[in-house]
Amino acid sequence: MRIALKDFTKKFDGVPVIDRMNLEIRDGEMLALLGPSGCGKSTTLLAISGIHRIDGGQILFGDDDISGLPSQKRNVGVVFQNYALYPHMTAFENIAFPLQVRRTEKKEIEARVQEIAELTHIAPYLKRKPGQLSGGQQQRVALARALVRKPGVLLLDEPLANLDAALRLEMRSEIRRIQLETGITAILVTHDQVEAMSMADRIAIMDKGEILQVSPPDEMYRRPTNRFVASFMGNPPIVMIDGEMRNGRFSGPDGFDLPLPSHLSADNNRPISIGVRPEHFGSTGSHSVRGRISFIEPQGRETHFDLKVAEGIVLRSIQHARNDIAIGQDVEWPLDVESTLVFDEKGNRL
Repeated sequence: MRIALKDFTKKFDGVPVIDRMNLEIRDGEMLALLGPSGCGKSTTLLAISGIHRIDGGQILFGDDDISGLPSQKRNVGVVFQNYALYPHMTAFENIAFPLQVRRTEKKEIEARVQEIAELTHIAPYLKRKPGQLSGGQQQRVALARALVRKPGVLLLDEPLANLDAALRLEMRSEIRRIQLETGITAILVTHDQVEAMSMADRIAIMDKGEILQVSPPDEMYRRPTNRFVASFMGNPPIVMIDGEMRNGRFSGPDGFDLPLPSHLSADNNRPISIGVRPEHFGSTGSHSVRGRISFIEPQGRETHFDLKVAEGIVLRSIQHARNDIAIGQDVEWPLDVESTLVFDEKGNRL
């Protein structure tokens, strides 16, 4: 099911937190609403679910305007951060509850619960209560409950936030697998860019109630619209350096100087900033940068380095695991200038 927000506006105490937002979620895709806390992503999700009433604009499911419909008539399945399972019910009873509310026949309830339990890999645990389940199993029960009545839309509000690192990795792939197998349109709310990049077909990145960019994950990472998007995407994060364009080059603090990507035309004495991602420094590139190692972080199959290249400027580098470098050592490493990102004084990518 296609979802469209048209001039969507939401106010709290008369103050707009989202003002005339426009967004389309395509039929069968998973779109991630990504951004820092307070940016409006959960507010948007709750408005789509019907929990929040909107103060302007339209919410369309297909061609139908459902803006005024109560949540129970919107045919959406919602999975919350805290699972929201009934502790006195078994997993079977939790999953079956939405069907019981609809007065579905007992045989059909049993068949559909078993079907969705197989899909979510929790069939062996249907007789257990939530307190007897692990966090990952509880999340699967919550997901099964949201899907059992075959909703047109699946809404996921920070569904992995309460899981440990290993379970988050497992559930990322499981939720994506289930979404692809069912073909359901899904919206994922998260502040974790790794979750968004690994699970979503497209990402809508938000800040202060506005959508700054909507793109597939790889495109957003490589071609961010502005400095905020570039800084939000990537781990370790991009290094930003303020300076100016001078004689077709970047001139930064303490004499730090770099050539600029070839696609840029010279615009001398113009304030700019450059962004250097750690994978573009230290392995290949046409320009050499000298500096002193200030920090080393072994990560098993790779090693992260911080390299002080000028006063107040530290570049990061990700390289294959190596133990031949020590803190305090002077090195000269290549920089891939063509991959650096350049932004104007307003933060827009050039």
